[in-house]
Amino acid sequence: MKPGLTAGMTHRFTYRVPATKTVRHIYSEAAEFQPFPEVLATGFFVALLEWTCTQALAPYLGPGEGSLGVQVDISHSAATPPGFDVTVTATFVGAVGKRLTWDLVAHDGVDEIGRGRHVRAVIDRARFDRRLAQKIADAKPQPG
Repeated sequence: MKPGLTAGMTHRFTYRVPATKTVRHIYSEAAEFQPFPEVLATGFFVALLEWTCTQALAPYLGPGEGSLGVQVDISHSAATPPGFDVTVTATFVGAVGKRLTWDLVAHDGVDEIGRGRHVRAVIDRARFDRRLAQKIADAKPQPG
């Protein structure tokens, strides 16, 4: 990692929620999700929080580095319909080795819709890709 990322630094990202990010679309093949109201799905909300942290971290990654989410501890406390803008504020808490911790707050212009903590691990992308390729090569076909 490049130097400069310090505790207390913040990054904000605003995203307009489209209809394609509602509960019905998280697993479109899941009949159980189809009756849900048209609101931002928690799964997409988590991904939005990760996206914000990824943006915040990008300037500090060196060549060949990437990051992966390794822990998410959030609440999703209010519904957000399509067309609303969600603003996520990520505050860098600190690092333990290659694990970077962020505090998050999200607001849709009317309500705070969630908050929590997210940990990302900095990875060597080539090493990760090699290990993934080996895992795939080692996998045995499943019956069925």
